[in-house]
Amino acid sequence: MSSQHKHLGWIPWAFVVLWSTGFIGAKLGLPYIGPFTFLAVRMALTLACFAVLMRVYAAPWPSLPVARRQWVSGLLVHGVYLGGVFAAIKAEVPAGLTALIVGLQPLLTALVSHIAFAERLARRQWLGMAVGFAGTVLVVAGTRGLDFHAGYGLAWTVFALLGITAGTLYQKRHSGGANLLAGTFHQYLATLVFTGALALAFEHDQPVVWSAELWVAMVWSVLALSVAAILLLMRMIKEGEVARVVSYFYLVPGLTALEAWALFDERLSAAALAGMALAAAGVALVLRVPARGARV
Repeated sequence: MSSQHKHLGWIPWAFVVLWSTGFIGAKLGLPYIGPFTFLAVRMALTLACFAVLMRVYAAPWPSLPVARRQWVSGLLVHGVYLGGVFAAIKAEVPAGLTALIVGLQPLLTALVSHIAFAERLARRQWLGMAVGFAGTVLVVAGTRGLDFHAGYGLAWTVFALLGITAGTLYQKRHSGGANLLAGTFHQYLATLVFTGALALAFEHDQPVVWSAELWVAMVWSVLALSVAAILLLMRMIKEGEVARVVSYFYLVPGLTALEAWALFDERLSAAALAGMALAAAGVALVLRVPARGARV
């Protein structure tokens, strides 16, 4: 491991902690606003933050071809993924089921990387992926349960899974060449257009109640998730091999369960605690073995 990677070793853990609060923010804010309206407002505020950051750090503006690739990444990583998750939660899909389906991302990403891009993983890393997923199942079963929810809401969770998987792979393979701040700005610009169009089409007649809970959820979602966590994720994707990066997502349901227990008094059983340990073991297996022939 290089000294640079050792120096940046805090990034994945900071990302996991921040990313785990996404479900908490959604649960707090969505009773007062439509999911696409929430995301459109969030994107607009986030763009304002990035405009300031770009000016402060004199970030160079990307060329049109580079910007177009960022638009595609933004639509997948932010628009499709966040839109799917928020729409599913608004449709009352159980948080446990949503977390479980989206939790398939590391396995799906590793499988697609292996087949399409010849990104090889050692057997121990495949075992780590499976162990991590088993831990995720235990966390979900030991907290919110695995209740089935039929209808279009369940389809939104699958939509989110496909979006974050495709977006992560696309970002790694095709979105180089842009300054981190400017590239992320363009990603959010495309996401604002996407979520704004959906909000106008499906939520124009839904009232927005600007409660204290909604303000807290909105401010946290902008600063902690859309700014801090996404910049960390983009840095991780740029610096690391895709399968290793996405393996950290296995830790998210466990942290979310702890946060829900602390904030909303949700159940936290021995099975959930065991699942957290199992998910951590799975991530450790993935990270310990160098991937032979992988592109970094």
